[in-house]
Amino acid sequence: MTGRPYPTRGRVFRTGLRSTAVMCGQMLIVLAFLFALMWLLSKFWVILLPVILGIVVATVLWPPVRWMLAHRVPPAGATFVVLLAAIAVIGGVIGLIVPSVVDQAPQLANQAVEGVRKVQDWVQGPPLNVGDEQINSLVDEITSKLQSSASAIASGVFSGVGVATSALITLFTTLVLVFFFLKDGPRFLPWLEKTMGKGGADHLSEILLRMWNTLGGFIRTQAIVSFVDAALIGIGLIVLDVPLAGVLIVVTFLGGFIPIVGAFVAGALAVLIALVSNGLTSALIVLGIILAVQQLEGNVLSPWLQAKSMNLHAVIVLLSVTLGGTLFGITGAFLAVPAASCLAVGLRYILEQIARAAGEEVAAEDEAAREAAQERKRRRRGPDRSDASTQID
Repeated sequence: MTGRPYPTRGRVFRTGLRSTAVMCGQMLIVLAFLFALMWLLSKFWVILLPVILGIVVATVLWPPVRWMLAHRVPPAGATFVVLLAAIAVIGGVIGLIVPSVVDQAPQLANQAVEGVRKVQDWVQGPPLNVGDEQINSLVDEITSKLQSSASAIASGVFSGVGVATSALITLFTTLVLVFFFLKDGPRFLPWLEKTMGKGGADHLSEILLRMWNTLGGFIRTQAIVSFVDAALIGIGLIVLDVPLAGVLIVVTFLGGFIPIVGAFVAGALAVLIALVSNGLTSALIVLGIILAVQQLEGNVLSPWLQAKSMNLHAVIVLLSVTLGGTLFGITGAFLAVPAASCLAVGLRYILEQIARAAGEEVAAEDEAAREAAQERKRRRRGPDRSDASTQID
């Protein structure tokens, strides 16, 4: 009816194939860039790890430093006081835990041996009926395997010493970086705007500010959730007189910062110690307490507190923890969710800019302006004749 010519099937196919090939090439370039970026991060991980840990710790300590700065305390003095108080709190907690571990470790070891004997008796009984010869052969096989791996174990011990030394260096570097981040952090965004100019600095400073707020909110919220979990589970452990209750409370608190995986590991450790020390009944009660607390956290506490701080789906959280733990071990699992939340903030900002460039926000604002104008006109006219007649009737 319009007389407009239609392209042939071949032309439509070639056009679609051409656009698909261009998109695939762009995706390959992006993937190559991400691979090169990950390789570069792995090479500079020794330097980046203290910086990342320093930023995480700085987000936690920034509120008291900001309060002291608002009360005219010098930046260096406020940072030093807050950092010293944090070190004192952590040192006090460690000082309270270590004597408990030293005092109860021999007793726990003896109970573990007794538990192994009970397991051995259960294996030898019905329905398994495993004989002493099979158990002895298994023990001999494990012993020979350990003896053949003596050199690897020795080298692992020495590498462990190197890892401990590296951890101390990382800890010291992190403390120094935290001090300077808290002391000179407010100068960073003005310096960035002065260096880059108003074009790119506006976008970058806005993204960094949103990431900082998101990271700080996530860490503080997760600390609250972990504290509630550790307190409730700790009360149950103390009431049941489970050994090393103080250690398990601290492990539960720290494990809360590794979503899903940390809670599972901490809960399994608590149940295992209760089983070895107090028996099956106590272990089942501890398991019931942990499951109840986890249900309270997962269905009530975490959704309520983290709705505004992170806004990530549970699948994204689980996959990020798995990927971070696979690539960078326990440190990667700890930093996976903060990193994912920061990436989500950057992605949301990019989508906002795309929507603005596409005119979507402008169209929404125009629609809101039209509705507001119609509302103002209606108010100026007052009630129409039908409304007036209705009121008279």
